[in-house]
Amino acid sequence: MKEYRALFRIKFIGGLQYRAAALAGLTTQFAWGFMEILAFVAFYRANPAAFPMEFSQTVSYIWIQQAFLALFATWGVGGDAVESIINGNIAYDLARPMNLYDRWFCEAAATRVARATLRCFPVLILAFVLPEPFRMSLPASAAQFGMFIVSAVLGFLVVCAYCMLDYMSSFYTMTRINLVFAMIGDFMSGQIIPLPFFPRPFQAIAEWLPFASMQNAPLRIYSGNIAGMDAVGCIALQFFWLAILLVLGKALMRRSLRRVVTQGG
Repeated sequence: MKEYRALFRIKFIGGLQYRAAALAGLTTQFAWGFMEILAFVAFYRANPAAFPMEFSQTVSYIWIQQAFLALFATWGVGGDAVESIINGNIAYDLARPMNLYDRWFCEAAATRVARATLRCFPVLILAFVLPEPFRMSLPASAAQFGMFIVSAVLGFLVVCAYCMLDYMSSFYTMTRINLVFAMIGDFMSGQIIPLPFFPRPFQAIAEWLPFASMQNAPLRIYSGNIAGMDAVGCIALQFFWLAILLVLGKALMRRSLRRVVTQGG
């Protein structure tokens, strides 16, 4: 474990160096958050009773989503791993005395945490000082906040495990198809529209898929849309999908490495 802690620390510190990129990303996230909230304002004013989430819950959902976008987005991380597969540098990775799956997982996790650390505090500060109805609310209780923290950690790990399947696909396609993984992941996890706003039959199916265990669960727990035993059930489902994705990813990695061929001079 020492080597992985050291690797996490190195990648985390390295990720903190990109302050200019974080500042540019903050501008985008502020603008996107306001745009989403203003769009929902128009819909809620038309017919408030037709929506499955209270407006304050939707506002909190959007601001938490923007604050921790780097943790939960299924795109933008893992380029080094994919490039090493495509250009053959994976030969050097295989020569290192570390499990390749664990190494890539650790690097992706550290990069996401570093990016989120740079961006989350400005977004949260602004969200808490905005006037009503654009202000983000605190959870209803300490227990609710505690469940949010647990769910957020699990959702983050589920995202990393899901993205590892994206990296594994490069062994077979020899190209980057992460846009497909990202589009599916973002749509089904509530990145574009919260899952409660989808038609009930679609939502009933989506909530049992691994995508709902990414950002959907922690964001809805924080906002209060999911509470009590329903929140406990969501967390249990997150544990289940994390275990499944980890086992699947490691098995796929072993199978891929048995057939890997590197070319070059």
